[in-house]
Amino acid sequence: MNLRIASLSGKALLTVGLFAAAPPASAQDFRTCLGGLRNSVVAQGVSAQTFDAAARGLEPDMKVIDFLNDQPEFKTPIWDYLAALVDEERVADGRAMLRQWSQALATAESRYGVDRHVIVAVWGVESDFGKAIGKRPLVQSLATLSCYGRRQAYFRTEFAATMKILDRGDVAPDHLTGSWAGAFGHTQFMPSTFLRLAVDLDGDGRRDVVDSIPDALGSTANYLAKAGWQTGGTWGFEVRLPPGFNTGLAGRTKKRPMADWERLGVRRADGRPMPGGSAGLMLPAGASGPAFLVTRNFDAIYGYNAAESYALAIAHLSDRLRGGGPFQTPWPTDDRGLSRVERREVQALLNQRGYDVGQPDGAIGTKTREAIADFQVKKGLSRNGRASGKVLEALRAAR
Repeated sequence: MNLRIASLSGKALLTVGLFAAAPPASAQDFRTCLGGLRNSVVAQGVSAQTFDAAARGLEPDMKVIDFLNDQPEFKTPIWDYLAALVDEERVADGRAMLRQWSQALATAESRYGVDRHVIVAVWGVESDFGKAIGKRPLVQSLATLSCYGRRQAYFRTEFAATMKILDRGDVAPDHLTGSWAGAFGHTQFMPSTFLRLAVDLDGDGRRDVVDSIPDALGSTANYLAKAGWQTGGTWGFEVRLPPGFNTGLAGRTKKRPMADWERLGVRRADGRPMPGGSAGLMLPAGASGPAFLVTRNFDAIYGYNAAESYALAIAHLSDRLRGGGPFQTPWPTDDRGLSRVERREVQALLNQRGYDVGQPDGAIGTKTREAIADFQVKKGLSRNGRASGKVLEALRAAR
């Protein structure tokens, strides 16, 4: 689950008093800060030997502070976000994972009551089925974030949790790598979440979400179950709104009985009858875009990483994995989002035109956006640096 810095748990806020180390004023104070962290985690039951082995020769990675402070100006439209996360490539890979790990998924589904397609969708969105689990050593990243910058109390909690993971021997020390903020494993658990909810699905006595895919899948199922997943229920579905519908009724948390929505003229896009239960209406692109009724199961997915676009990507991918198609209502744009295959094509075509965007990988970073913006100006397109359908068409025509 990707860390959202603005949202801290009450548990994290209550742990401020556990750490006496003062924020260091410079890199020279890193050793002093580590000493304070050592005293704290040892007081919490971590062996001194575990800490000393993990911290031996440790130096701060100040790049993570840059990530912490980074406020990107580029905002991704939801149709771009979903086009890349729920593309044919990921659907095909996800179906292959469903077949390959069917036994582990059957166990997780039986034990925790969570639909296997949703479990695999989380895996696909979080790490592209293990292809992108992160390469930064957690101890180094979280020690740096514990000693410098904002939110030190939060990161010290995660640092202590990391030390407990090492002390218990769940994950090999040299495999405990992840994102700059500390999320790790196939489905990107933060260390404190791992301690609470990771499970040993493969029965080897360790909870290892890095090197054991069954453990990662089971842990994800356990997380969703604890978040309120209702066995046998749907996350929701696309709907059509009647003309003149009061959009003031929309809101994921404004739930009302399905029968009420039906009385208001809301109909399922696939023509099927409304189920029982209650749901909230979600309009991620306003009334002119796709509309969805979402249930408590959607809220459980949302709890994994509190963003509606993120939860919708997982929900939609889970439907595609079980054989569903794209949304029936188009997004309100005349410049569509691109799949990862198409994004790689954009990057390759930019390189061919003399730009240096690096190896085409489908990840649209600063270099790619700057190259696109320059190309847009030269071709008389609106300059926004966005990898889109119009940019791809213009690049193809310019070959």
